[in-house]
Amino acid sequence: MVKTVETEESHSNFNEIVNELIKIQEQNIDCSLWQFRSLISANQYRRLYRIFLKYVVQGSQVLDWGCGNGHFSYFLVKSGYKTSGFSFDDFCLIKSINSLGYDFQKGIWEEPTAIPYSDNKFSAVVSVGVLEHVRETGGNEITSLKEIFRVLQAGGFFICYHFPNKFSLIEAIASLFPNKFHHQYRYTRKSIDTLCEETGFEVIEVQRYGFLPRNMWGVFPKAIRNSRLLALIWDFLDNILTYPFSLLCQNYLFVARKPLSKSSRL
Repeated sequence: MVKTVETEESHSNFNEIVNELIKIQEQNIDCSLWQFRSLISANQYRRLYRIFLKYVVQGSQVLDWGCGNGHFSYFLVKSGYKTSGFSFDDFCLIKSINSLGYDFQKGIWEEPTAIPYSDNKFSAVVSVGVLEHVRETGGNEITSLKEIFRVLQAGGFFICYHFPNKFSLIEAIASLFPNKFHHQYRYTRKSIDTLCEETGFEVIEVQRYGFLPRNMWGVFPKAIRNSRLLALIWDFLDNILTYPFSLLCQNYLFVARKPLSKSSRL
C-alpha cells in the first residue's frame, strides 16, 4: 500500500476531470451524468478520488464494479489506472475511454452477482453506490462480496463509497415524500464489520460523510451551480458539519483488504 497526500498535481487532475465531465453532461444530456450537473454535486467525489489515490498505486489493474454511467471509470482511466468496468448496461462514455485501454464487460441478468473475470486479477475493486442495490437485482451483499474477494489479488483493496447510513437525516426526510428517491437498504458500522467478517475481508478504514445535500444544485442557473466560490463554501460547511452530526450523515465509505496469503507473508 502506498499512502499519499493530496498534492497540487492530484488537485489539478481532479479539477480537470470534473470540468470535462461537467462539459460532457452540458453538451449531451443523454449521457445521464446527473451527478455532474453542478460543481457542488461533482465535488462529492473529491473524497473518493483522494481515498483511491491513497490506497491504490497508479498503474494498477482495477475494476469499477457496477460502473453505472461510467464517471468513475473515466477518472480511473484518466488517472493512469489499467481499468476494467462491469455493469448491466452500456454508457455513453465508453467510446471515449475504450481508446485509452478501457475493458468493459456486460453482466448477465440471469447471474446478477457473477463477475466475468478470473481469480486474483485486480489490485483494487471499487463500488460507488452499488453494493446496497444488489438485493434489488436478485443478489445479496454476501454473494457479491465473495465474488469481489475472488477477483482481488491477496493484499488487494475493496473501496466502497456512497454506502447509505441507516441514520441519515437526508434519507429520513426523503422517505417522507412518496416520489422522492431514498435507499431501500441502509447500514451501520456494525453491519459493515459483519459483512466484511463473513466474506474474509479485513476492515482498514471507515468514514461517515455527507451531511449537506448536493444533487439539488443541478437545477440552478449555470453561474450559480458551477460557481467555484459557492462550491468551496459548500464543501467547507459540509466538512465542518460532518463532525458534530456524524451519526446523521448520508453515507459511509469503507476500505477493506483481502488478507495476504500465508506464503506471501514469509
